[in-house]
Amino acid sequence: MAVAGGGITAAVASSDGSSGTPSPATESADAGFARDMATHHQQAVEMSYIVRDRTKDEEIRRLAYDIAQTQANQRGMLLGWLDLWELPKVPEGAPMEWMGMGDMPPGKDGALMPGMATNAELTKLRKLDGRAAEVRYLQLMVKHHKGGIHMAEGCVDRCEVKVERRLAQGMVDSQESEIELMTDLLKARGAKR
Repeated sequence: MAVAGGGITAAVASSDGSSGTPSPATESADAGFARDMATHHQQAVEMSYIVRDRTKDEEIRRLAYDIAQTQANQRGMLLGWLDLWELPKVPEGAPMEWMGMGDMPPGKDGALMPGMATNAELTKLRKLDGRAAEVRYLQLMVKHHKGGIHMAEGCVDRCEVKVERRLAQGMVDSQESEIELMTDLLKARGAKR
């Protein structure tokens, strides 16, 4: 599976023609987005696997699995591009600097970027079961997706690598659709976003 994912990443990256052009600079929007979204996606994967173990509801389990798989695959592409560009995977400065947000206050309790859950919220999610876990997961993931959409829109506006802009726009489209679905799932459980 990892070999296939790496091959896909290389094929997609080279389809942009980037193999014959200079790599983005480490402080570029392209590199910043790849680093920050990889971190952001990792938390979505973690939350999704937590809820899959905490509920028997097949609809929530399918949604969580889909989010985990999609974001893990996208994360692999982002980290693969950083490897191809021979750039560090960890930013030298603050998260979101590439969007002009490097001066935002540091995240509290492990929430490094907008939309990310705090360590306390993740700990609470791990302790919930059934409907309570479903509702909390959906609420956290709606917030998480909103932060991710904001970042992906930043790449659509600022990134120069065409395939990366395309991936970012796809993230916006799919996460907006998932927010609608999650809002409906919350309503069906008598809960609010």
